[in-house]
Amino acid sequence: MLLDSGAGEQADIDRAAQSTQGLGLFVRSLVGLDRKAATEAFGHYLDDGTFTVEQIRFVNLIVDELTANGVMEPARLFESPYTDRAPTGPEYLFPNPDVDTLVEILHEVKTHASPTDAA
Repeated sequence: MLLDSGAGEQADIDRAAQSTQGLGLFVRSLVGLDRKAATEAFGHYLDDGTFTVEQIRFVNLIVDELTANGVMEPARLFESPYTDRAPTGPEYLFPNPDVDTLVEILHEVKTHASPTDAA
């Protein structure tokens, strides 16, 4: 599609795909993730428990980043703006099983941008 539209040459597309670990992640980095999809990714997690306002705000920061950038590496949870709300990382606000769940959701979102089979 990109080649047909004149958006670049095959070498450019290959280079972009390689630098972002795949064409799906490259496209996601350009357009972000639909806010509804980002919210839904955390919907079941939030529906299964009772959370404080600070915990919900923390998750909303993640949703904001996914909306802007398409994916998020779990290491970002230990950087600003997340450490502005949780100075020592997500464990400051969440018990360990919940932190693991947040990381799993981030991996799942990334996996959806990385197709396993070429169409």
